[in-house]
Amino acid sequence: MPIFERYLSVWVALAIIAGLGLGQIAPALVNFLASLEYGSINFVVAVLIWFMVYPMMVGVDFTSLARVHERPKGLIITLTVNWLIKPFTMAALGVLFFEYVFAPFIEPGTAGQYIAGMILLGAAPCTAMVFVWSQLTKGDPNYTLVQVSLNDVIMIFAFAPIVALLLGVTDITVPWETLVLSVVLYIVVPLTAGVITRLYLTRGARNAAEGEATVGAFTAQVKPFSIIGLLATVVLLFGFQGEVILDRPLIILLIAIPLLIQSYGMFAVAYWAAKAWRVPHKVAAPCAMIGTSNFFELAVAVAIGLFGLNSIAALVTVVGVLVEVPVMLSLVWFANRTRHWFPLEETPIRNPRAKTHS
Repeated sequence: MPIFERYLSVWVALAIIAGLGLGQIAPALVNFLASLEYGSINFVVAVLIWFMVYPMMVGVDFTSLARVHERPKGLIITLTVNWLIKPFTMAALGVLFFEYVFAPFIEPGTAGQYIAGMILLGAAPCTAMVFVWSQLTKGDPNYTLVQVSLNDVIMIFAFAPIVALLLGVTDITVPWETLVLSVVLYIVVPLTAGVITRLYLTRGARNAAEGEATVGAFTAQVKPFSIIGLLATVVLLFGFQGEVILDRPLIILLIAIPLLIQSYGMFAVAYWAAKAWRVPHKVAAPCAMIGTSNFFELAVAVAIGLFGLNSIAALVTVVGVLVEVPVMLSLVWFANRTRHWFPLEETPIRNPRAKTHS
C-alpha cells in the first residue's frame, strides 16, 4: 500500500488543521470560494470532486460483468449488505444517536443534518479504496473488479431513490432535482469519462494483460490528483466550518462514534456470513471490505450539493473519511489473521431440486 494512502487519515487531519487555520486567517477568501455556485452546486468543489472520482472510474472494467455469475456467494452477501442492510442501519444509528443519545450535546434542530450525512455515507458503497483493501488481504483481483463494476451500475439507479427514501422517512426535505443532478455530475459523468478513457487506452493492446498494464500506468499517474482533490475539499469544508468546530470540538467525536459502530458492525455481518457459507478467504475478505467502506468522495459531493458547503451533513461525510482508513487497516489486520477460518475454494450452491443418486 503506497505510503500516501496508508497515512491518508494523517493527511486528512493535517488538511482539517489547514482548513481551520484558513478560515481564521482568510475568511473572506473562504466565503468567496463558497459563493461560486449555481443551483446548490459549488463550481470549485465540483472540479475537486471530479479530480477525486475520475481516476477511480478509469479502473472500472465493465466487461468484467460477463463473469458476474462466477462465485455468486460473495456477490449475494455484498449486495445484500450494501443495498438491503447498510443504508438502513446507518439511518437507524443516526436517528438513535443524534435524536436521542447525543441530543443534549448538539444544537437544537440540527439532528436532521447529522442523520442526512450518515445516510449519504451509508448509501454509497466503496468503489476505489476497496482495491487497496483487497490487495492487502490477498483477495482475488478479478472478483473485486466484478464487485466494483456491479456496484457502480447499481449505484447509478439505486443511490438517489434510497437516499430520498431514507431522508423522507427521517422527515428531511428531499430536493429531488439537486439529488438527481448530483448523481449525474458525480457518478454518471466521471463514469462515462472513465469508460471513454479506458477504451482509448486499451484500443491498441494486443491482449487483456497489456491493456490492463496501460490502464494501471495511467491511473498511477493521475491518482495523485484524486488525493489532492480530496484534501483540498477537506480544507475548504473545514475552513467554512471553522467557527462551529472551534466552538464545539467534541462534535468530531460525536460523529465518529456511530460511524465506528456501523463500520465494524457491517464487516462482522458480511465476514461471518461468508464464513458460515464457506466462502474462500480470497473472496470473503474483499466481500466484507466493500460492504464496510464507503464511497466517501460521492457522499461529500452530494452532501455539499444538497445541504451546502458549510452544512453539518457535509462535515459528517468528511469525518467519515477521517475514520475510514484506520478502521479499514484494522480490519485488514484482522482478516489476514483469520485466513484459516475459510476454505481454499468455493463450494457450489446446491440446487434443491437436483436429485441425488446412490
